[in-house]
Amino acid sequence: MSDSTARLSPLVPAAGSFFGHPRGLAYIVFTEAWERFSFYGMQALLVLYMAGYLFQPGAVEQVAGFHPFRTTVEAVFGPLSTQALATQVFGLYGGLTYLTPIFGGLVGDRWIGRRRAVAVGAAMMAFGHFVMAFEAAFLLALLCLVLGCGLLKGNLAAQVGALYDRGDKRRDAAFSLYYMAINLGACLAPLVCGTLGELYGWHYGFGAAGIGMVIGLLIYLAGRHHLPADETVRREGPRGRLTERDWQVILALLLVLLTATLFWTVQTQVWTTYVLWIRDRVDRNLLGFDLPITWFQSVDTLAVLALAPVSILLWRRLARRQAEPGDLGKLIIGYALFGAACLWLSLAELSGGGEGRIAVIWPILFHVICASGYLHVAPIALALFTRSGPPSVNAMMVGVYYLSIFGGSIASGWLGRFYETMSPAAFWTLHAAIVGAGSLIILLLKRPLGRVLAR
Repeated sequence: MSDSTARLSPLVPAAGSFFGHPRGLAYIVFTEAWERFSFYGMQALLVLYMAGYLFQPGAVEQVAGFHPFRTTVEAVFGPLSTQALATQVFGLYGGLTYLTPIFGGLVGDRWIGRRRAVAVGAAMMAFGHFVMAFEAAFLLALLCLVLGCGLLKGNLAAQVGALYDRGDKRRDAAFSLYYMAINLGACLAPLVCGTLGELYGWHYGFGAAGIGMVIGLLIYLAGRHHLPADETVRREGPRGRLTERDWQVILALLLVLLTATLFWTVQTQVWTTYVLWIRDRVDRNLLGFDLPITWFQSVDTLAVLALAPVSILLWRRLARRQAEPGDLGKLIIGYALFGAACLWLSLAELSGGGEGRIAVIWPILFHVICASGYLHVAPIALALFTRSGPPSVNAMMVGVYYLSIFGGSIASGWLGRFYETMSPAAFWTLHAAIVGAGSLIILLLKRPLGRVLAR
């Protein structure tokens, strides 16, 4: 390994272990689980809250600064119905929570250190969740959540990578555990926050999300002695400079970023237009009980949790036979599976006869297919960025990866307007084509990308 590719290795306390991993991973994993509980708890309710209540006449007038905010949004995206405005605002909010980690990662890398950045970000997010209880402060709450997430996301994920040497083969498994924590929090959040908000009152759900974020912050602070030591990289000095080789890697990662953006454009619909599709098109009655809409988002993450150990064991067996797909191969498979999931929804519409309600088994199986695709994309792409990103800007490159979710969220919100003008079958077929294009791009460029990223 050349000096240009040697990682800056923070000191990692060696005491204890967590399933064969450094003990610090446990604190990061459980912090992330509670942070995602709070994030997805609020997110599970957001579109329903905006479209069904907050943006309706009689309520929207209470939101401070809403008129100039709507004017600005419509100046960029054109006139929007109430429903289209809700999906677009969700897309903007979701996108910005993944744009700000670029700057948050830079702050952690260069100035205040990753530990402090995570703690400050968690505190801001907790405040934002609690402020959601006040309708007048809706936009302020979203701003706090966006900025807090920016400080937390890139720096927390980068600490996972900092626990391992570059060649440590446990890294992919560590990120799979990290993503299992994400999905554990995301699975429980709609069941708790979504049920409270949907059945008892919006603000009960938002308050539960705030409590979850406080728990996550306390866990993180309790484990601070087991985390990688902060080692900020100053602007001056040779280690802060990017080499020609670094720039080649960055350009290759940006191409991967483009395909990941197509994936996240489609995946984000699970939290936006898909919620409205469940409300409008699915017969939610199961054994005499009408399932809350937000519970389907729990099915989505429950499927990921169930299939994640299967994926890890499968990849481990294939690795022993030297047949495990590389990172790029896994991305190709994941994109293709997600496209197949969207085609499954189109088939559900065609089988449902257009006007009839769709049986609940269709969305349940949709989430199983989605989970298979997700596990081939989300943890793998993030691990690829942390492993290949130049050392002096590693946390910032994690933030750059989140640009794919930023762009995907914005595009997803924009595509939401077509749900009102296209047939549902055509709407989901369009999304299958979008994510399928990502699979085709990586397939065509796999060899040159692999050569650059494997050096």
